[in-house]
Amino acid sequence: MPGANGKRKKAAGTRSAASAAQPGQAAGKRRGRKPPDPKRAAILGAMFLMATSAIGPGFITQTTVFTVQLGAAFAFAILVSILVDIAVQLNVWRIIGISGLRAQVLGNKVLPGAGLVLAILVFVGGLVFNIGNVAGTGLGLNAMLGLDPRIGAGISAVLAILIFLSKRAGLALDRVVVVLGALMILLMLYVAIVANPPVGSALKNTVLPEQVDFLAITTLIGGTVGGYITYAGAHRMVDSGNSGLENIKPITRAALLGVIVTGVMRVLLFLAVLGVVAGGAVLSGENLAADAFRIAAGELGIRLFGIVFWAAALTSVIGASYTSVSFITKLSGSDRVRNLLTVAFIAVCAAAYLLLGQPPQTLLVFAGAFNGLILPLGFAVLLWAAWRRSDLLSGYRYPRWLLTVGVVAWLLTLYLGWNSLAGLQALWT
Repeated sequence: MPGANGKRKKAAGTRSAASAAQPGQAAGKRRGRKPPDPKRAAILGAMFLMATSAIGPGFITQTTVFTVQLGAAFAFAILVSILVDIAVQLNVWRIIGISGLRAQVLGNKVLPGAGLVLAILVFVGGLVFNIGNVAGTGLGLNAMLGLDPRIGAGISAVLAILIFLSKRAGLALDRVVVVLGALMILLMLYVAIVANPPVGSALKNTVLPEQVDFLAITTLIGGTVGGYITYAGAHRMVDSGNSGLENIKPITRAALLGVIVTGVMRVLLFLAVLGVVAGGAVLSGENLAADAFRIAAGELGIRLFGIVFWAAALTSVIGASYTSVSFITKLSGSDRVRNLLTVAFIAVCAAAYLLLGQPPQTLLVFAGAFNGLILPLGFAVLLWAAWRRSDLLSGYRYPRWLLTVGVVAWLLTLYLGWNSLAGLQALWT
């Protein structure tokens, strides 16, 4: 039966060709492993970019200072700030994610010129604050390895630049922030366990606080969803192509998990410092966080502090640079040009720090005031798009409960913005 033999040979040849064309898939099946899912990797990267952008040098300093001042009662402030962060980020991610448009583009469509103002605020604020982030990398390597802070900052800036010069910069960015984010959480978990904090007292104060400090709550909120941080994860999600109505579930899940990752890091740092303070130690000096790590884990604690502080600062450099540049470039533009602009952004921030030695306090106050204005302005534009411009969201009927929660959170951001004006006033007094 020559016809049958011919068919068998042809089928065998087809199978052979298919195997040769897809060696990676065949090998993966033999080993019982699935090939990596690029969509899942991009979503995970966006989630961690948001979280690690929030976890910077200021995050560590604020958490330590408030824990020393309030003790276990600080747990309530952390809980409230996490709830507000969820309300803000759920709305920001969903609105930007469904529209597939960056925040400044949405802003210009809702109110001509609003997006331009928002872009200027984010870019200028991110530029100045990134000088502080670069300085933080130098301090981290100094604690970790004893390097001169300027040399450490220079090395860290080069590492950040190499990420964006990579041929697969998006993939490199996603992997770096995930790895460093996981590293920070694991190290903080170790220090928190060693510090042996009074967990029972912390849990009680989470719902029945002995003291309520509204300043601490507003400071935490501004530090985790203020300025460029608000848009870091959502912009990364859109840039990776994971937007539109079909991605509502992963967008919502990533926003929630991003806030939870930030919250977990803050809780672990809070417990570590609380354990030291509850043990009778008195923290004083210029670097309370470093002292807390040293008392909790000795010389190893200082090295661990250096790693955590460096990782927090480096990921903030990456997040601030990426997000700030995303506000002055088009989504449809060249990835190569966008990456080169990001490299230039990092280089300018590093050069400014190396020349000045430290971020000028006046500039930081100015940038802080900018950050306080960014959240109410940008958030108002996004909420208006969700309420009145369903045409920008592919006709999606936005959940009224989520919009209501967003409006309540926005009212609080107005208070933050009003307080930030005091920062501008301080420049003239």
